Amino acid sequence: MSPAVYSGKDSGSPVKTKTMPTKNSSSSLDNSSIDSSCPMAGEEYDSVAIELHRMSAMMIILTITASISGFLFGYDTGYISAALVMIKEDLSVTLTTGDKSLITSSTSLGALLGALIAGTIADIHGRKWVITGANILFLVGAGAQTGAKTVWTMIIGRFIMGWGVGIASLIAPLYISEMAPARFRGRLVVINVLAITGGQVIAYGIGAGLTNVHNGWRILVGISMIPAAAQMIIFAFLPETPRFLVRAGRKDEAKAVLNRIYASASDDELDHKVIDLVKFTQSTFPEGTGLVKRLYLTFYDLYFVPGNLRALIIACGLQGVQQFCGWNSLVYFSATVFQSVGFKNATAVSLIITCTNFLFTCVAFLIIDRVGRRRILICTVWGMSLALVICSIAFHYLPPNLLQSHGNAIDNKWASVIIFSLMLFAAFYATGIGNVPWQQSELFPMNVRGLGTSMATATNWAGSLVVSSTFLTMLNNITPTGTFAFYAGLCAVGWCFCFYFYPETANLNLEEVQDLLKDGFNINKSVENQKAIKQMYKSRASGDDFAPTSV
Repeated sequence: MSPAVYSGKDSGSPVKTKTMPTKNSSSSLDNSSIDSSCPMAGEEYDSVAIELHRMSAMMIILTITASISGFLFGYDTGYISAALVMIKEDLSVTLTTGDKSLITSSTSLGALLGALIAGTIADIHGRKWVITGANILFLVGAGAQTGAKTVWTMIIGRFIMGWGVGIASLIAPLYISEMAPARFRGRLVVINVLAITGGQVIAYGIGAGLTNVHNGWRILVGISMIPAAAQMIIFAFLPETPRFLVRAGRKDEAKAVLNRIYASASDDELDHKVIDLVKFTQSTFPEGTGLVKRLYLTFYDLYFVPGNLRALIIACGLQGVQQFCGWNSLVYFSATVFQSVGFKNATAVSLIITCTNFLFTCVAFLIIDRVGRRRILICTVWGMSLALVICSIAFHYLPPNLLQSHGNAIDNKWASVIIFSLMLFAAFYATGIGNVPWQQSELFPMNVRGLGTSMATATNWAGSLVVSSTFLTMLNNITPTGTFAFYAGLCAVGWCFCFYFYPETANLNLEEVQDLLKDGFNINKSVENQKAIKQMYKSRASGDDFAPTSV
């Protein structure tokens, strides 16, 4: 592999070129070696040029369609908060705290199991068909919940849907990141997160409107079947990612997909892009290697190659911070908490929090490539800790038997402080840690990307499982003041992790990320690299400072 060569008048305006292999000058993209498929042999070419083209409308369609998975993810986590308040005795019994915890955490358990296998299945069968399979699980799970007559039927339905949520939460951002032009990748992945938060807002809004409707929660759950069915049908007509196609040896199909993404690119630029993908995605397994041996070698590469292990630590660490900050406890149980605090329409109050989350996810969309991932986290995670400290203090002045008060009148001043602090928490969360961990695929090289993102996403859902199954118990046993103070402490620990272990990956391509993590976490080096490469893109693209985040 020939590394990128920086050249130019000074270090502040580098120009990236690559030297092509020299065996063959044919432009045919057959399934032979890299050398024999290489056009313009021996010629230096500009690997940045294709990334300076405008993004095609097809890429927007692909992103929006894939983000339906994000919408379903958000809708599922959003509707359960309202449903737990609305179910009452519709499942033949009055729900206990244990019933609510089981119903909620069953989805997290299913998602954890789904995430563990999703990356490996996607590496074997492709990204688009795994998303299609996730939709089938969505439909089955939602159908079981809609017709549930007992608590355990509801739990089983949530568990089945959880498999779909876990698979889709991994594959949707992976599909988008592998499709996206490099300089737009960060923002396009955030669109999937926007769909997640939008799904939560819509679920809360519909839930608030159906609060007084008989069996309204069944309608709320059943609605989720519509987007799942729509995405399953549409995805049958959408292409597979170029990276998967190249790895499968289908180079001509990969070039055709690239042509739809980079609609204005020349044929030579497309050929060069395919060759770049071959370098980074071609299988390193000897011919005839069996599936079990491939899995073993992939595990070995992920855990014993230092750069890959550092990528895994970063990805799993960020997903852990996202979950153990306590955000999902609010998503799942905010209506229950607000009802206990004394709000009559608790679901409507919860909608304020989810709307804040959505609005500040829009802020993240605007700044994530410009400001950078690391800087965003350093500037927001501490704010989450502060907001939870304020919330903990406010709860101190509320009745200690909060969950048993069932809507008794309380001091409105402290209730307002709780709402304000949780809105502040949502704003900091959505701008930073709610988005950045889903950029995880840019950390891993192609040979371990499926497994690496599986481990990271499994960490996310393992955290969600712990939080959802313990939150109500913590409220009862250590009081709301102690619970929110505990999560504030975890946020402070999360800030330290981001500061000491997370380098800046914005504006770095995949080769540079691998090199960055090869001999350490290299925080200072990553910041210096970002400044230099952003300057390159400013000079090359007439002021556009959005640069590639990975190949």
